[in-house]
Amino acid sequence: MRENIITQYFEEVETTKEYNGYFCSIAEAITIVILGSICGLKNISQIHQWADSSKVKEFLKEKFAIDSVPCYYWLLCLLKLVKPESLNRCFMKWVESMMPEEREGLTIAIDGKTIRSTGKMGSYENPMHIVSAHVSELGMTFAQKCTDSKSNEIPAVQELLEELDISGCLVVADALNCQKKTAAAVIPGKGDYLLCAKDNQETLKNDIEEYVGDETLREGMETAVTMEKNRGRIEKRTAYATTDISWLSGREEWEGLKCIGAVHTEFEEKGKKSSEWHYYISSRELTARELLHHSRMEWCVETMHWLLDVHFGEDGCRVEDKNIQQNLNMLRKLAINLIKKHKENSGSKRAISKIMFDCLLDTSYICEIMEN
Repeated sequence: MRENIITQYFEEVETTKEYNGYFCSIAEAITIVILGSICGLKNISQIHQWADSSKVKEFLKEKFAIDSVPCYYWLLCLLKLVKPESLNRCFMKWVESMMPEEREGLTIAIDGKTIRSTGKMGSYENPMHIVSAHVSELGMTFAQKCTDSKSNEIPAVQELLEELDISGCLVVADALNCQKKTAAAVIPGKGDYLLCAKDNQETLKNDIEEYVGDETLREGMETAVTMEKNRGRIEKRTAYATTDISWLSGREEWEGLKCIGAVHTEFEEKGKKSSEWHYYISSRELTARELLHHSRMEWCVETMHWLLDVHFGEDGCRVEDKNIQQNLNMLRKLAINLIKKHKENSGSKRAISKIMFDCLLDTSYICEIMEN
């Protein structure tokens, strides 16, 4: 059956020391954790209790050929054995198998998230910070890289970009990652970048701000407008884009730079109005409409981080071992990927939390998730 394919993707996972698969293989242990996460179970204790029930044991044996469920302690030990870098490579292969052959126009949003609970545990020198690459239009996390702290996010992003297949995609990142080296890491991969310029690139931001602020110059820029109303809140977004950058000081330092733009967002709620500007540089000749779309897609990775906290309580995860923390983070993302893919293919409007509860109550729903 199709659901067995996911187990096969993790057959090549490497371990920190030799393991002969006695009773339960690494791939089987990973599969158990993924399935438990699809059911919305928040930790290994809950996943083990679920998997060890007689009904679920029968399900695991029939659908995934898992004959034996390891005890709670051994399930933890197996997760600890898995090399996170190796699991990430397998994760990437699985996601790539689900991506369309034509990637032109896809947005890869990159951002980091700190697991707050790790900053309160003695085994961590600094809170664990995980950088994720998210294919926004598909709602799927592509890959991740762990750092010791947020201060190391910039080099981690650059390393991650070198590992990813970003050909044809537009990489978007927040102001922290608006760096010349980050831009230079995107171009060799045959992708493009869209970076938000703020005060960490003060000269660049000020130059674009002055250009857009000039009414005569702004009138010569391509413009697009969208308006949304949600629960009494009105949001109007106006984008300005131009490929006229011959005047821009230091433009040659940004590899492949072809376009600048700005997005003006106006908010109105309960009679109160506010607004903000964001300024961008890109290696792709974007239209104003494209700038509106791709800049909006940057928030999708933030949504994924929110889902990890809401559904799995990740910021409260008290696992002391770093390998287990990283591996759990990946497997939870994989579970969310599967549910989002199911929602897209089936047209389901049910909330993720309700789909998870359906799977917990009836294992047959898990098969529906896995078959998409």
